[in-house]
Amino acid sequence: MSAGLRVFLFFSLGYLVSYLFRGVNIGFGPYLTQELNLSAADLGSLTSLYFLGFALMQLPAGLFLDTWGPRRVNALMLLLAAAGTLVYGLSDSLPGLMAGRLLIGAGVCVCLGAAFQALAQTFPLARLPMVNGLVMAVGGLGGVLVGSPLSWLLERSSWQSVSVGLAFFTLTVAALIWFGAPREGARHRSTPTLAEQWRGTRALLRDARYWRLVSLPVMTGGAFYGVQSLWVRPYLIEVNGLDAAHAAGLVSLLGFAMMGGNVGLGAMARRMERMGLGLYGFGGACMVLFLLTQALIMMRAPIPPALLWICYGAFGSANILVYALLAGEFPPELLGRVASTTNLLMFLTIFLCQVGMGWIVDLWPRQGGVYPPAAHLAAWGVVLALQAGSAIWYFWPGRRRAT
Repeated sequence: MSAGLRVFLFFSLGYLVSYLFRGVNIGFGPYLTQELNLSAADLGSLTSLYFLGFALMQLPAGLFLDTWGPRRVNALMLLLAAAGTLVYGLSDSLPGLMAGRLLIGAGVCVCLGAAFQALAQTFPLARLPMVNGLVMAVGGLGGVLVGSPLSWLLERSSWQSVSVGLAFFTLTVAALIWFGAPREGARHRSTPTLAEQWRGTRALLRDARYWRLVSLPVMTGGAFYGVQSLWVRPYLIEVNGLDAAHAAGLVSLLGFAMMGGNVGLGAMARRMERMGLGLYGFGGACMVLFLLTQALIMMRAPIPPALLWICYGAFGSANILVYALLAGEFPPELLGRVASTTNLLMFLTIFLCQVGMGWIVDLWPRQGGVYPPAAHLAAWGVVLALQAGSAIWYFWPGRRRAT
């Protein structure tokens, strides 16, 4: 097997692992709620700790990658994720589950960054957009697997057994990366210290132009991933009245749509640029369509649910375009800090959206073990209003448009 194929395959599996962990509580949620008597706020807080651990590790993870390279860092960090899912699967109390979930988020925080770095060291620049998109598609397959496949598996096994199985799968991927990926050469260039990275992040956070560019992508990303990795299944069952099997099928369909959006919107963006619509405008338009899709879902518009959730997945992935936009707005020597700061904001927002939606839903008492539709609609309405406010800031007249 060629070095390029090994890098692509093994690091793609690493990103797949991170995506599986991101959404696995979609399937685990009903069992955890029943066995531990969790409220919606408890479940939201538990699930969101993945994103908190991920966010808190962004700055040190960048330093680790620049110092020791993607092969060693990704493999060793996956050992932390494997330990976290063992803690998760062997816990019978909420504090133990929360500790495991936090360790999992910290352990997989480098998976995508390590993949992009390893690919950049292996493939010529002209092939990177295509190869990076393929890695995103392989990882996005995790969003499909946490739907019907996970539901099928949980009918035949316990969530604890699935967690332990995921630990062994994670260890296998870590071994493949450590022993199978090409070894990095000696690293001669100096790397910024954590203090220097933090100073760069603080300077960026004081830049009004940066905030304008990331306002809408960060809010739509927080809403999309917060819902996709937990709240979509309860919404489909408790608001739309679907049975568990139908809901799981739509979760998988949403995952496929997101995979298509990651690849398709990137290709369309370049075509739109040649037609005169810049990345700023095209990305903004796609994110506004995501807001419209959420409104139609909430209004139960007379549109086939499958079509609505396909649009939700496809347009929900548009927030990823912000990284290409920022690459054209800031000098190359700042892009590492720009990317790490954007990741930090994105995952903190996902964490807050997931926790906040759980708290809002929990304001309504459960009726027969389920929450009333009004509880979910209120949570979605608050998140949609925040996204609409970000869209107004993003498109506000008089602000200098990105080129």
